Amino acid sequence: MTQTMLSRPAPGPEAVPESEYDPNVQDAEKNQKQQASQDVFGDEQDAEIKYKVLSWWQAGFLMVAETVSIGILSLPSVVAALGLVPTVILLVGFGVMSTYTGYTIGQFRWAYPHVQSMADAGEVLAGSFGREFLGMGQLLLIVFIMASHLLTFTVAMNTITEHGTCSIVFGVVGLVISYLLCLPRTSAKVSYLSIASFISVFSAVMIVMVAVGIQRPWKGELQAVVDTNLYHAFLGVCNIVFSFSGHVAFFGFISELKDPKEYPKSLFLLQGIDTVLYIVSAVVIYCYAGPDVTSPALGSASPLIGKIAYGIALPTIIIGGVVNGHVTSKYIYVRIFRNTDRMHKKDLVAVGSWVLIGFSTWVIAWIIASAIPVFNNLLSLIASLFASWFTYGFSGMFWLYLNKDRLFATPMKIFLTIVNFSMIAIAACICGLGLYVSGKALHEDSGSASFSCANNA
Repeated sequence: MTQTMLSRPAPGPEAVPESEYDPNVQDAEKNQKQQASQDVFGDEQDAEIKYKVLSWWQAGFLMVAETVSIGILSLPSVVAALGLVPTVILLVGFGVMSTYTGYTIGQFRWAYPHVQSMADAGEVLAGSFGREFLGMGQLLLIVFIMASHLLTFTVAMNTITEHGTCSIVFGVVGLVISYLLCLPRTSAKVSYLSIASFISVFSAVMIVMVAVGIQRPWKGELQAVVDTNLYHAFLGVCNIVFSFSGHVAFFGFISELKDPKEYPKSLFLLQGIDTVLYIVSAVVIYCYAGPDVTSPALGSASPLIGKIAYGIALPTIIIGGVVNGHVTSKYIYVRIFRNTDRMHKKDLVAVGSWVLIGFSTWVIAWIIASAIPVFNNLLSLIASLFASWFTYGFSGMFWLYLNKDRLFATPMKIFLTIVNFSMIAIAACICGLGLYVSGKALHEDSGSASFSCANNA
């Protein structure tokens, strides 16, 4: 579906100084009432479908399910490519930067309560061009993430069943399951699945860590750093970037919070869980599995443990994709029905449109998953082309736009101005070098067949 077919969202209000959103100011209650009248879902007191019902912890676990899933499976191989010390430094560094840029997204949403997606934010920055450019980028990024979940589902099923049937069949099964779980229209109903997703990935990774610790498939010496080259090193960096790249969906989660001011709690829940889990799992699995650690990492243990781990990881493989699929369907749905009563209706047109949108996006994701059957290369392509900007670059632009009249007003503003220009520069660097290494990787693996029944485990 092209963006020109979708209805144009209402223009945003003028930016409001950050001080007006301090919960300690006397007119905070007045500002909250203004936000309620301006946000995308409006007054839901008598609505058939109510969207703004998320608590902060529900939003936090949605963010965890969206972020902590596919990426964690590639991180032990990053340690093998970069060494222990560089990987830990990068994980901590990107974790801190992701927390800061995530908070900036919250600031931008507080100033512009009508923003529900990156497309809406793009309209604030650059009018209709910004709306269509960021909107298309958001669609492409999330559909590619959905595809990576379907791809990992086929890897898991091939591992569990020892290639019991054609990989395309497994992909179709994953497509059907994911689509059916995406049918609820509100994020609150999907949030309960996200808790199961976190338990699933945490349990699977713990099983693999314990198993490789007992089996010790590699008994060599640990390497703090390794001798590598730009190509292999930056493939690893792209995988780390992807593991923190949930920001594209944050506007959507904030828009369905009961109280958007509680968004920082959700963000800190996410960043605390993902940073700690990434570092511990990557280091422990690498220390015992060694340089030959597999990617995804759940295959590093014995064949039996690998099957058990993949079986336990199936919920997070599916649900992580479902959360992303729900976000992209919601974006399209809001673009079509914004400022109409149909947003909150249960009639045939409303329900039928939601069902058709979800089906279309999942079919496109399945085609992508079948056409690029290389796990790490798919991750690096997504991270370099899209995630670098949505996670770091555009957040820097949001902050600069919010503070455009006071960039050098105080020493702290000067420091933050430098920080946010640096975020834009980092995003540009990741995008440029990432495109080079991912393009080279795809070229070297060009012999891999698309839409193949072969075992991809």
